[in-house]
Amino acid sequence: MSSPSLVWLRDDLRVADNPALRAAIDRDEPLVVLYVLDEESDGIRPLGGAARWWLHHSLASLRDHIADLGAQLILRRGPARDVVRGVVDDIGASAVFWNRRYGGPERELDAHLKSSLREDGIEVASFAGSLLHEPWTVKTGSGTHFSVFTPFWRAARALPAPRAPLPAPRSLDGVSRPPASDDLDDWQLLPTSPDWAGGLRDTWEPGEQAARARLRTFLREDLGSYDRARDEPSAGATSQLSPRLRWGELSPFTVWHEAVETEGAAGFLSELGWREFAWHTLFHFPDLATKNLRSEFDAFPWPRLRPSHLRAWERGETGIPLVDAGMRELWRTGYMHNRVRMVTASFLIKNLMIDWRRGEEWFWDTLVDADGANNPFNWQWVAGSGADAAPYFRIFNPELQAKKFDQQGLYVSEWASDAPSDPIVDLGETRKAALAAYDELRRSSRSS
Repeated sequence: MSSPSLVWLRDDLRVADNPALRAAIDRDEPLVVLYVLDEESDGIRPLGGAARWWLHHSLASLRDHIADLGAQLILRRGPARDVVRGVVDDIGASAVFWNRRYGGPERELDAHLKSSLREDGIEVASFAGSLLHEPWTVKTGSGTHFSVFTPFWRAARALPAPRAPLPAPRSLDGVSRPPASDDLDDWQLLPTSPDWAGGLRDTWEPGEQAARARLRTFLREDLGSYDRARDEPSAGATSQLSPRLRWGELSPFTVWHEAVETEGAAGFLSELGWREFAWHTLFHFPDLATKNLRSEFDAFPWPRLRPSHLRAWERGETGIPLVDAGMRELWRTGYMHNRVRMVTASFLIKNLMIDWRRGEEWFWDTLVDADGANNPFNWQWVAGSGADAAPYFRIFNPELQAKKFDQQGLYVSEWASDAPSDPIVDLGETRKAALAAYDELRRSSRSS
């Protein structure tokens, strides 16, 4: 009798370079591929609206791809610990495989499930499929984690080169009687009342095949101008691979090995390094989305929130052209150019004096590439409270940033031509207020 394997997919919605899937294939037994929508387990952060839209379409693409290969993608909803255990019992699985996750609650859930399954005599193995280097492998000379990017990346580059990507399977041996699966449409991941996703549909095609096509196009057409033009939001020089990596439609190993063969890739590869740095930081600080990494910022004197200012920022109605363009691009497409992300975040934190966590929550809900590490990590970087953070007194002036990186006004014209013209705050006065608040924090830190 056969002993089926269960492959539990999470943020690795692909068949190529998928170590968990490869391990199941190598057992030469029938397999079941499972995805669990877990919005109930303790500590698991529910997805934002844009992420749910992407997940629906990525799963639909993966479902069809797996079917073409000869198996079925099983969809279940509920606490992952219970769901995985239930499917294991349903199919009589003798082995379970998954690729590792690095958030605190996710690691705790996975460790408990792995221990429980092994106690029942089931083979369980997890694999490195989402990061070039595991967080416990990049260490300082004293054996601790890094808090500054440059030495972190130098140490990572000194390690053995990332492994070569695994080949995609030509076929899958699915079990003859697969377990019941939820209907993807029943999960209601897509917005309906109202349907605000028109811009997302116009901008993106989720799925592994589209991801690989985008990677090839970027390497062929855009990488050569990446270092020169990546800060210009209208230049179209960015890779737009961040949602592909976030959902695991591409593995970082695939991106690394295809890019490293291309001349002039060093700047782009360092962005993969920044992604690694964010995830390694989350591994060591699981509360990254809710707690200041630098604890002295717990005493920052945030003024009372003005809801009208927060709403104006969210809607792109601040009267600051570059900020409004970025926020409107975000709402329309689920994406924002990275340079503009820094500008809009700085404006919220240091001109509107609104806690970075409010901005992080908005980006979590509206970005298709928001993940548990990069989103809070980058917000804390701008706020000055995180790892390798920009000093709090570094305040992006959106008018100067526009003159430098959108000289002809193409980006602002595209996204904010009809935005309000009267600024809701004075950039100079609010800059002074932010610096005064930072000085107050420094004085209180020295006296405590």
